[in-house]
Amino acid sequence: MKRITIIGTGFAALSAARKLRQLDITAEITVVAPRAELIFLPSLIWIPSGKRRPEDLVVPLARFFSDNRIQFVAGEATGLEDNGRTVLTTTGKVANDGLIIACGGRFIKKLPGIEHAILPCEGIAAAEKIRERVGALKQGNIALGFAGNPNEPTAMRGGPMFEFLFGLDTQLRREGRREKINLTFFNPMPNPGNRLGARAVKRLLAEMDKRGINKQLGHKLVGFEADKVKTEGGEFAADLIIFMPGLTGNAWFDQTSLPRSPGGLIKADAQCRVEGLPAVYVVGDSGSFPGPDWMPKQAHMADLQGETAAANLLMELDGKIPDKTFRVELLCIVDSLDAGMLVRRTPDSEMSLPPLGLMHNAKSFFESWYLRKYR
Repeated sequence: MKRITIIGTGFAALSAARKLRQLDITAEITVVAPRAELIFLPSLIWIPSGKRRPEDLVVPLARFFSDNRIQFVAGEATGLEDNGRTVLTTTGKVANDGLIIACGGRFIKKLPGIEHAILPCEGIAAAEKIRERVGALKQGNIALGFAGNPNEPTAMRGGPMFEFLFGLDTQLRREGRREKINLTFFNPMPNPGNRLGARAVKRLLAEMDKRGINKQLGHKLVGFEADKVKTEGGEFAADLIIFMPGLTGNAWFDQTSLPRSPGGLIKADAQCRVEGLPAVYVVGDSGSFPGPDWMPKQAHMADLQGETAAANLLMELDGKIPDKTFRVELLCIVDSLDAGMLVRRTPDSEMSLPPLGLMHNAKSFFESWYLRKYR
């Protein structure tokens, strides 16, 4: 019987677990994570407006694990032994014949004054804080922006920031407060969101102009203060700063011999294998993969990588050569609380549709459909 350990309970981890069970009904699957729950991060954008409550986004996984005969170990990974055959955790050691690392990434918090900013994708508590701060603001300025990892072009997550930006604009207009609260979008790149494709960037910037959103683009960030954003091109007032920094690898990676990319992520090949370590795979935000520099760090991409890693790991454990590769595809709906812009990009094409109310409804439907697998 194959003993397989998965680190994490995010999109990539659960997709890998589901695929493993589909392909092998006898494998002994163990998931290691602090809590047996999935946080549906894409819907954090709806917490500030009240469209979603925190409890709507927390999915307990006990039933999913039971139905799929998956053992859960509550603990945090702290290291590896025996070339990955043993996972060290805060609650003990977990042995395996094959390992999939899917514990996500870590935000880079080196920018001076970053403690003055709210990092929304850190989780539900951050989104609740945005809701509280926005609700208490009578007038002033809200600044939203994102940056990347200078050593890892793909290690960023900018899409949600456009959604928070447009969603807050819609919310403030509904509440009759938009005229008293300015919105400013900032980014060190002159064409933010270029990983979505040139057409999408053009639409995003045009939407900002249409909504009267100020733009501060093309200047390197210097830091934050409690009431301002500072860039090499100058500074501007901000009573609330919402910021998404770039991603790097988790701190526990430093306690291992895992090969690392220049940006601190785990190096993998096109089959999601970790270089030099037999039967060790990495998926999602934890990994650095070959491919175009616009390859997204998003749930859809993580799902595709999770399924690929699961299939390849089983092939390797059966003595075969893993040969499956994941499809590189950026697919998202940039939501604005009442409409959505559908964006799709592949190595061969790119598509961007104008904001449509239908796409907002589609995003809500997808949330319900996706979570049905785990509820």
